Amino acid sequence: MTISIRRLEETDRSRWEDLFAEYFEFYKIAAPDNGFDRVWQWIFDPHNDFWCNLAITADGRIIGFVHYQLWHSSLTAGMACYMADLFVEPSERGSGAGRLLIDNVMTFARDRDLASVDWLTQDSNYAGRQLYDTYQSKSDFVFYSVATG
Repeated sequence: MTISIRRLEETDRSRWEDLFAEYFEFYKIAAPDNGFDRVWQWIFDPHNDFWCNLAITADGRIIGFVHYQLWHSSLTAGMACYMADLFVEPSERGSGAGRLLIDNVMTFARDRDLASVDWLTQDSNYAGRQLYDTYQSKSDFVFYSVATG
């Protein structure tokens, strides 16, 4: 199967939203109120370093997405790239789409001399981790997320 990667376009809203909703379902969390609208605005705000790329089949089907952004890395004293979200339609997993999306973000980071590309996933995401472990084995850092409200 031939898969290409391209930037999200305004006309992709409906399909992007469908896949993003599936992403929330995968992690068993509810999308926040106005969450889709807010993320959509980040992606198309030229002053916000937040982007979305899509995986597209040869026949034009959108089968996956990746959201990524810049962030300051104090441990490297430089800018890094954070891959915030990666999702490939379940029926298309194993097609190479996930690797192509990650590789595209890696190229983005290399072209800008960014220190690294970083991401996290659930420990139980074994299918995803099989792919991620081909890039680097998991770190020994433990992630905490404390709600402020």
